[in-house]
Amino acid sequence: MPVVKGSGSSVAYTIGPGAPTPAVKLLLIATIGIFLAQYFADLVPFGEYGNLNGAIIWWFGMTPALVVRGYVWQPLSYMFLHGGFMHLIFNMLAVWMFGVDLERRWGQTAFYRYYFVCGVGAALTTLVVGLLPFASTQAVYVIPTIGASGSVYGLLLAYAIFFPNRIIYYFIFPIPVRVYVLLTGLLVLYESARGGAGGGVAHFAHLGGLLFGYLYLSMGRGGPWAEIKYRYVKWRMNRLKKRFDVHDGGRRWDSRVH
Repeated sequence: MPVVKGSGSSVAYTIGPGAPTPAVKLLLIATIGIFLAQYFADLVPFGEYGNLNGAIIWWFGMTPALVVRGYVWQPLSYMFLHGGFMHLIFNMLAVWMFGVDLERRWGQTAFYRYYFVCGVGAALTTLVVGLLPFASTQAVYVIPTIGASGSVYGLLLAYAIFFPNRIIYYFIFPIPVRVYVLLTGLLVLYESARGGAGGGVAHFAHLGGLLFGYLYLSMGRGGPWAEIKYRYVKWRMNRLKKRFDVHDGGRRWDSRVH
């Protein structure tokens, strides 16, 4: 997926964002390493699970029916598992393509925080949907969800916010990132409304990654959470002013002014 960067009258064409940054590199190594373990585990018979990889997915994939029974690590562990080579390639390609510039902008710690907020948020969204008393969500409740797609969709959203005019090629068609993410979000919303688990794709997890990514970013970008925080701080400041008899501007000699 080439990225085209334009500046004035000059245009530079690059394939990808360059070498992986530290957090992106570690995520790639960990996820690819675990996939290789899954690949070889698939060759080992393992009782009722069919093979050892089946046991890994049972224990570490994200299944709402198991999470409510105490498998509380699954909303974190599921994002390091993948269901096939192409599933892994597309997710890790996206982590590299969109994650490198975001980590350069935010730093390693903030990038990790956002990545896992989106991934765990996607799992919690799937969990809530799986608990809904509808026939269309029964499959979500009992089928394991695996993959880093929730985090990837969060990265896509952040990339569109911070680099909205970057161009990506969807097959052979150049599309601004902001348009691509908008269309992707609408498609995910449509598929989720149809049932969410069709074709083995966890659309609710994708939607959750977008939702939690937006909520998290809005906390620092003038969104609803930032407004609540601002109001709280302002209220606290007013209380402190009254407590210490602080007055705005000018001089008053009839009281203490700090």
